[in-house]
Amino acid sequence: MFTYAWLVPGLPLLGTIINGIFGRFLPRKVVGTLASALVGGSFLVSVAVFIQLLGLPEEERHVTSALYTWISAGNFFAEAGILIDPLSVFMMLVVSGVGFFIHVYSTGYMGHDEGYSRYFTYLNLFAASMLILVMANNFLLLFVGWELVGICSYLLISFWYSRPSAVAAGKKAFITTRVGDLGFTLGVVLIFVAFGTLAYDQVFAAAGEVATGVITAITVLLFIGAIGKSAQIPLYVWLPDAMEGPTPVSALIHAATMVTAGVYLVARASPLYVHAPGVLLIVAFVGAVTALFAATIALVNNDIKRVLAYSTISQIGLMFLGVGVGAFAAGLFHLLTHAFFKALLFLGAGSVMHALAGETDIRNMGGLRGKMQVTYWTFLVAGLAIAGIAPLSGFFSKDEILAAALTAPGGHWLLYALGLAASLLTAFYIFRLFFKAFHGEPRMSAERLERAHESPPSMTVPLVVLAIGAAVAGFVGVPGFLAPEAGWTHAVAHFLEPGLAREPLVEAELPPAIGVMLMLIALAVGIAGIAAAWHFYVRRPGTAARLAQRAPAVYNTLLNKYWVDEAYNALFVRPGKALAAFFWRGIDAAVVDGFVNGVARAVAGLSLLVRRTETGYLRNYALAIFAGAVVLVGYLISTR
Repeated sequence: MFTYAWLVPGLPLLGTIINGIFGRFLPRKVVGTLASALVGGSFLVSVAVFIQLLGLPEEERHVTSALYTWISAGNFFAEAGILIDPLSVFMMLVVSGVGFFIHVYSTGYMGHDEGYSRYFTYLNLFAASMLILVMANNFLLLFVGWELVGICSYLLISFWYSRPSAVAAGKKAFITTRVGDLGFTLGVVLIFVAFGTLAYDQVFAAAGEVATGVITAITVLLFIGAIGKSAQIPLYVWLPDAMEGPTPVSALIHAATMVTAGVYLVARASPLYVHAPGVLLIVAFVGAVTALFAATIALVNNDIKRVLAYSTISQIGLMFLGVGVGAFAAGLFHLLTHAFFKALLFLGAGSVMHALAGETDIRNMGGLRGKMQVTYWTFLVAGLAIAGIAPLSGFFSKDEILAAALTAPGGHWLLYALGLAASLLTAFYIFRLFFKAFHGEPRMSAERLERAHESPPSMTVPLVVLAIGAAVAGFVGVPGFLAPEAGWTHAVAHFLEPGLAREPLVEAELPPAIGVMLMLIALAVGIAGIAAAWHFYVRRPGTAARLAQRAPAVYNTLLNKYWVDEAYNALFVRPGKALAAFFWRGIDAAVVDGFVNGVARAVAGLSLLVRRTETGYLRNYALAIFAGAVVLVGYLISTR
């Protein structure tokens, strides 16, 4: 059963090999079509797996397939295998589906780039790595996919390596996420020490038999890894700089793949986390605070891609809020809807940049509605979805998280307030961006305005498809959509249940009146944010500037991102460089190299002395032999 599932990561990996070796010799059209088609094939295989899984009884929707024995050394055993269950299939569909449209979009966006084949090689490898991560049946293979995703992100962020800023951003992402990966690595090691295995099934089955302190340590260490990969406080600083990569890369990293890996990790390890409720509370508060913190920075940022980057940090925070209160399915539901509308927002931003010759400053935009009808309307759909406006997808998933934050056993009114405030700011900053880019008077040069145009079909068709997804994806959570036998149980929660720890279904426990009230509050908050943005940037465009002048301290703090980068530079980067320089000059060069070079100089000096005995005269050698013979004879006589 599911013997063909290995094709899901195998197809994009094949594209990596073909384009990596032969891409430079192939026509561009072949390179892009091949890379896109193989990821599309991966999506079709994922759909086939999904359909076959739905045909199984619920208790049988958990199939582990071992491909081969990977490591067998002493008492350590690990196999390369895949796990097919609702959670892995859910992620397979999201990664391969959204990834396919990003690949198609890239064929147009990157059409004239010199590194075309290299780009698609990296992009295919990224997709394959993420699919390995979500399909692994043990923590070690998960770790391999986890690290491969990190390497690919470095390669893609610094893709334009001739730009110093791109190289610096790639290194920053790689090093920052390595800090989190240290915790993740220790967590995997501790799992093996505690359980004697790294296989999911065996670890989760024995979770209740291990000491609470050990489970707490494991879950904290795994969450540190999740913080780094999913860009949460305090390791979020790499993600805004990652905008130096091509825009489709931003869509892939920030919508359906790398940044959601941390949420997937917590959900996958939910059988461990339910035994550490204190850690889950930490997860919830880190997510809620990050969601609000990043949203405040997005309020004043003027770079179209960086606004979306901080938006991603904020939305991932909401996902962590959901899983942190024990509503694992709600967090994953938002992961699904976010994949559609955030990919659409990034690709829409790329379409705007394509029309304006790479311009990213929204202060130099405006009046693009008439020039870019498809981009305008699809961007509007994405904006309404992320703002949580009914009946678009974000409305359903955000409402689930906010309701869980207030009513779930791990919930708290403060978590609800933080999430609600983040939702309000989200609606405001996303429509600030929308109004400044598409409405009002054009603020770019006349020449650039004249050349502004709609993107080609290879870019607009994915926008339309993703817009449809952003509009309707929320309905998969409607009771009975995926599982009619579940009655009025939340459809996504019911489908994902076999892959998650048992959780109380918050939706079923809420009195209908309270559920409707919370839904209306969430909707009202989204509408209020949009109305405020319209007032500030359409009805009275100068109001925001005057407000900034009245509160310069607040405005400058947000504009400078709370000076966190500067603080990290002072506390960690400069001392780290100074420490490295000390070890280089004081230890490596002076002590290590000094010792090695000293030995070399001593040998050289000794050789200079010895060479004086090598005169080349036969009589000198005969005298030396005679002297040696005399000494030897004298020694023999003296020992008698």
